[in-house]
Amino acid sequence: QVQLVESGGGLVQPGGSLRLSCAASGRTFSSYAMGWYRQAPGKERELVARITTHGITTYADSVKGRFSISRDNAKNTIYLQINSLKPEDTAVYLCNAYSLYYGQNWGQGTQVTVSS
Repeated sequence: QVQLVESGGGLVQPGGSLRLSCAASGRTFSSYAMGWYRQAPGKERELVARITTHGITTYADSVKGRFSISRDNAKNTIYLQINSLKPEDTAVYLCNAYSLYYGQNWGQGTQVTVSS
């Protein structure tokens, strides 16, 4: 298993940018598909972006062109670059690691608040 720790959230004005990071422990990081989810108050958790072990990325339609996910296997870290932030992007952003062999793990989340 891996343990995940997110960072980089905060309060930002509409149109601003943030870079979220998710640091993973363990020696099997490269074996995990990684993803960012978000959950806003009163709403279901939703997938924002995913990156496979081979670096293939997918995005929710609502964030395409604004969000970019990447991974650095040497640093056991994934990133989410968030641009052109909107108030509706306000949520807790959670890191997810999935492996068919090792199972699934979640981080504790980092709060992103978009407000003027």
